[in-house]
Amino acid sequence: MDLPELPNRLFTLGEEPEPVKSISYHTDDTKLFSAIRGVLHPDEYQELRDSKLGVFLKFKELNFSWASRLVHFMLCSELDIKKKYEFWCLVGLQPARFSLIEFEHLTGLNCDYVENLENPRCEVTEETIALWQLLGVGIDAGPTMEQIIAACKRCSEWSRDDRMRLGYLAIFTGFIEGRKFSTVTRASLARLVMDLEEFKNYPWGRVAFKVLMDSLWNKDLTKSYTIDGFVQVIQVWVYYALQEFGAEYGHPVQNKPSPPLLAYMVAKDADFLKMLSEDR
Repeated sequence: MDLPELPNRLFTLGEEPEPVKSISYHTDDTKLFSAIRGVLHPDEYQELRDSKLGVFLKFKELNFSWASRLVHFMLCSELDIKKKYEFWCLVGLQPARFSLIEFEHLTGLNCDYVENLENPRCEVTEETIALWQLLGVGIDAGPTMEQIIAACKRCSEWSRDDRMRLGYLAIFTGFIEGRKFSTVTRASLARLVMDLEEFKNYPWGRVAFKVLMDSLWNKDLTKSYTIDGFVQVIQVWVYYALQEFGAEYGHPVQNKPSPPLLAYMVAKDADFLKMLSEDR
């Protein structure tokens, strides 16, 4: 069967830029999640793990191996479709799409549409001011990863709800925003944590997807570069989209856990790029 005509590649086949060094990223910070796990009581950590955002903690527990060269390879295999929130890659004759639909399926996160997604209205109450003082954060900013780790050292006497808020903010800063260690997060989003039920049910998948895709847009792949947001999902997407490749190189977890984000552990193999290159 003839394939439909596809857009041109961003890079001519065989002329893709070699990675200058490993892609830099800020998610999956071991220090941050060790701090949170160390200060939350066992029932508190389990509640966080069982929540709608608990998939990030479960992912962290996998000790997933980052394969920078694989992600760079796929980004250099992109087709020039000129869409900010969707990209297609071509490996051999197999095109593969990454969009909000794939992100939602892989992560199981809430990706529903809401108005003012990144700037929700959230009243600053006395309770909000009190928590921000405990966190050591200016009221007009959201906490940094650095500030969350520092707060973990002094939260033992906090109320249970405030410790849970600290846990959710760790996920927010460490996986959803996924920016530099000392970079403030967005206050309007962080303040949602004052209503724990609202925070848990917010479409964080859509927020996380947008952070990632905004960072990838027009990225210069010919130099060393950093990607904000939950970039590891792209690696999982490769294993999921290219199933034979994923079965051999993604080291699938037994019993196919759900969502698919948790289905691969990955051990680093020296020749996986050779296999993909040969498929071209």
